[in-house]
Amino acid sequence: MNKIRVLLAEDHAMVREGLKLLIDSQPNMEVIGEAENGQAAVELSLKLLPEIVLMDVSMPEMNGLKATERLRQECPQIKVLALTRHKDQGYLHEIMRAGAAGYVLKQNTAAELIHAIQAVAAGGNYLDPAIAGKFIGRYLGGQAKTNSESTGDLSPREAEVLRLIAWGYSNKEIAARLDISIKTVEAHKANSSRKLGLQSRIDIVRFAFLQGWLEEN
Repeated sequence: MNKIRVLLAEDHAMVREGLKLLIDSQPNMEVIGEAENGQAAVELSLKLLPEIVLMDVSMPEMNGLKATERLRQECPQIKVLALTRHKDQGYLHEIMRAGAAGYVLKQNTAAELIHAIQAVAAGGNYLDPAIAGKFIGRYLGGQAKTNSESTGDLSPREAEVLRLIAWGYSNKEIAARLDISIKTVEAHKANSSRKLGLQSRIDIVRFAFLQGWLEEN
């Protein structure tokens, strides 16, 4: 089994130790490196080429935001999953704009963190449920809304696929959950996005928020 290669970027040694124990206990994950500041995170990432960098937002020398921007520019195939205690939507907006594929609160459960790592490693994005609604709220109103606030002409299966995408599941996880092929998942995503005029995953999450789907999870 190919394991998900994770690099930890966290300035508190005790937190790193706990994260390492958690991740290494998963049969499909391994920690391949640790960094105590943003500069070291960038240098180690370029050397070790992890699939995922679990990036603390607040670190010395170079913060997680700047480190994420550097990695996006120098090695865009590396996915950054931001990890922080900050619930402020300003942090979320900036780190996602910098290029992070996901954002998880340290206050969340170990199981949720593992799910987030899996989702990002599979090529998806992840927004912590505790703050996703606030983040989407920045985009509500006026022209920021989608073309329709109802599911319109979506088939039940298309709506189901969109809902799972908004919850952070990868195409592979959705295919397994619904017992359909990955190509079918991609087709449903493409068809529903076309019908609703959705251009990105953020649009999908915003639409899900309008439907009340995020509260259902």
